Amino acid sequence: MYPALAVLQALNEGEADLLWVGGEGGMEAALVQRAGLAFTAIPAGQVNAVGLRAILGVFQLARGYFAARGLVRRFRPDALLFTGGFVSVPVGLAGRRLPILLCLPDIEPARALQLISRYAAAVAAPAEDSRSYFRPGLRVEVTGYPVRADLAGWDRTRAAGEFGLDPGLPTLLVFGGSKGARSINLALVKGLPALLPEMQVLHVTGEATWEETRAARPHLPGELLDRYRAYPYLHATMGAAFAAADLAVCRAGASTLGELPLFGLPAILVPLPHFWRYQEVNAGYLARQGGAVVLADADLEAKLTATVLDLMHNKPGRLAMQAALHKLARPQAAAEIAGLLRELAARQG
Repeated sequence: MYPALAVLQALNEGEADLLWVGGEGGMEAALVQRAGLAFTAIPAGQVNAVGLRAILGVFQLARGYFAARGLVRRFRPDALLFTGGFVSVPVGLAGRRLPILLCLPDIEPARALQLISRYAAAVAAPAEDSRSYFRPGLRVEVTGYPVRADLAGWDRTRAAGEFGLDPGLPTLLVFGGSKGARSINLALVKGLPALLPEMQVLHVTGEATWEETRAARPHLPGELLDRYRAYPYLHATMGAAFAAADLAVCRAGASTLGELPLFGLPAILVPLPHFWRYQEVNAGYLARQGGAVVLADADLEAKLTATVLDLMHNKPGRLAMQAALHKLARPQAAAEIAGLLRELAARQG
């Protein structure tokens, strides 16, 4: 969702009529409408399920296809932009004769984007590694991952002040997305007594795991507790959290491909287990480029604290990781993808 919002925000205000199509019962409606975009929902089902879920998925796909056909006839779009999700399939099928741009969030395209790529005019990819997943001859532009515009604009001193941190002390940022990452949270709080004497910790637990994480936190003396800042979630100040940090611990979701390079923030990446391989592919890419180290979820409790301390003690190593990430940064990705969308729409017009 966020990559699409970043691209649409990069389009000049009032330049085009925009309609966001989501799946029924999805979570994006409120956020999309808050951004001032028109929103409508259609049925959508899984395209890679098995058993009864597969039957239900086909039924929902058929319903979604006919709903999408009606939308295409009424709205008459000049181009379609897809970033993934089940709803991409019925809309892609209904609009297959229109110019289609795929905005790929992860290195490896999800199943829905792979299915509709046969109708795509172009792909905006986060990295060169993505090219191998598509048919020969399909236009693939390596634009980078489109980050939210509101992340930028923070310097370290102002960012540290936002959280009451000392800009002169090393700072560790730990986060797991809006829902949090239970295993990361618990491994971190277990290691706080060893970490806090040497650094500050900015911990975004996720709203779903906030209470559990608070309950698991060990008793800390006042001077150490003052170095620990915990929040359920950060909205407008997430950019400040990135700018204040020297090292991050996080999952390897698609956003890390854009956010870590944008801030040159070295990271310990912990791919989400049992979730296909998208995060493993993302983490492996950033590690090969020299900007991250990868830690398995199963090894968190035993290895997280030592890995953090090793990296914090190795300033030359972190500076090398920072330089590697800066080389990957594509701050104009959203603008480039918006330009591709304009180009495709102009052909249709």
